[in-house]
Amino acid sequence: MTDDAILEMRRITKEFPGVKALSGVDLVVRRGEVHAICGENGAGKSTLMNVLSGVYPHGSYEGDIVFDGDVCSFGKISDSERAGIVIIHQELALSPYLTLAENIFLGNERAKSGWISWTRTENEAAAHLRRVGLHDNPDTAAIDVGVGKQQLVEIAKALAKDVRLLILDEPTAALNDDDSAHLLDLILDLKDEGVTCILISHKLNEIKKVADRVTIIRDGRTIETLDHAEITEDRIIRGMVGRDLTSRFPDRTAQVGEELLRIADWTVHHPLHRSRVVVDHANVKVHAGEVVGIAGLMGAGRTELAMSVFGRSWGTNISGTVYKRGEPIDVRTVQAAVRHGLAYATEDRKQYGLNLIDDIARNISAAGLGKLSRGGWVDQNREHVVAERYRQQLRIKTPSVSAIVGKLSGGNQQKVVLSKWMYTDPDVLILDEPTRGIDVGAKYEIYTIINALAEQGKGIIVISSELPELLGICDRIYTLSEGVITADVPRAEASPERLMQYMTKVREEDHL
Repeated sequence: MTDDAILEMRRITKEFPGVKALSGVDLVVRRGEVHAICGENGAGKSTLMNVLSGVYPHGSYEGDIVFDGDVCSFGKISDSERAGIVIIHQELALSPYLTLAENIFLGNERAKSGWISWTRTENEAAAHLRRVGLHDNPDTAAIDVGVGKQQLVEIAKALAKDVRLLILDEPTAALNDDDSAHLLDLILDLKDEGVTCILISHKLNEIKKVADRVTIIRDGRTIETLDHAEITEDRIIRGMVGRDLTSRFPDRTAQVGEELLRIADWTVHHPLHRSRVVVDHANVKVHAGEVVGIAGLMGAGRTELAMSVFGRSWGTNISGTVYKRGEPIDVRTVQAAVRHGLAYATEDRKQYGLNLIDDIARNISAAGLGKLSRGGWVDQNREHVVAERYRQQLRIKTPSVSAIVGKLSGGNQQKVVLSKWMYTDPDVLILDEPTRGIDVGAKYEIYTIINALAEQGKGIIVISSELPELLGICDRIYTLSEGVITADVPRAEASPERLMQYMTKVREEDHL
């Protein structure tokens, strides 16, 4: 082990039934640095960190972990935490109804003779919260703070365990720009305090900002480690996907046809605060073969608009009309919306889009069971054939459609979501953050699928927080601010600056 290294992982190999997730991976992390790990979904990044943290115990993998000069044999997470290694997973692990203080010291209670000292708990929790830039009352329930603050509470929890090596797995995936910037600044502050960080992220601009070095993993193998001066987005992408992506977005020549869907004068109120208007007289049109974007800041009402149109699955006191090919249609239930050819792929695929404990075949068939059943019985042979067709068509990386969806990478899970709705043969697909949390290679594949659907004459609505994505794949982009459609911008006239101008201003004149 080199003198400046706090961690070495040597020839780590990890196998699951039918899959070799890691094959001889090497990783060296220097003391006091921010070390990023990059790779496509399914490359083995999270698996490697689960080996390091004891989620996969010693004996279930091959190779050695050397931490601060000692060969380690972690049998469980608490073993690695005692050594000073703490991992914060992408899915936050806070207990929603416990207070911030209780969450920070959960499993690490401030107790003496079996009795918890609540005064000490709250005082120390407040100190750790201040250290991460939070001034909320430690007695606040975790459910009452936003996702950005919850991420910071997780870091405060790690600091309470005297963390020496902090592992952050996609820490900004669900955060807005301001919360992401604050978290990245905190990582740099912790570095100055001597805390070593390993950062897993698909956001290459964030890696460039905070990482001292980057290790790239592809197909379960170490490709290379780059020093800060060598870090460029093109270099990382080439290492991740094994080729240059000369364009981030596949070429497409739009063949726009007749008006397919029109949302007219659509107004939605908050389901709990019924006087609050969340979507205000919105008007949206989508033509056959057209990809239409919806851009807006966090809280602008993008998801609320989509969910309220799709079977009124969000909101109350909804008014307005949905037209398909010029005729009004009934979308008051999800079943009615699907029957009229609408599909909605949620932004939260893990909670709302998939059954993570079921297999791929049943997830793909879930929205179209009527096409596979007779007399109340599902034809499982046909179900398997359908799922296998989509597995091949969308290149879902799995040995079998009998595999559990929760075991797939994020990009492959997203392909299962798309397969589910494609099987219903919709005329209009609403895709809410379709590439959130997936790598550049998988993004390109999703864009290719969107293009193929548009070429079939489908109408596509894409909601995205990433303006470059909307500019790269959409024919037109609506901007939404405080529930109001503020502009309808053709692709040729769109720019990040112009979109942002409309996203931050509610028009005073008549709504579009």
